[in-house]
Amino acid sequence: MPRGQRKTLEEKIAEKEELIQAWQTRIKSEQNELEALYNEKKLKDLESLDEMVRTSGLNESEIAEALENYRKLKEQNVS
Repeated sequence: MPRGQRKTLEEKIAEKEELIQAWQTRIKSEQNELEALYNEKKLKDLESLDEMVRTSGLNESEIAEALENYRKLKEQNVS
């Protein structure tokens, strides 16, 4: 039983190029979705931090000082 006509080398190359282009488009789309998720998480984290700051009763310099003291303490514990 005869087979269908075989593809030329040029046709095979063109198909592979199209396949690669489709995958690159898909990857770009997935990267965009991932970036959107990172941004959403960052915003959510910042909103949570903002809520903590507003309810702490501390001003910005007091919060900065407390964080700096905490950072130094952690550094000392690691050393």
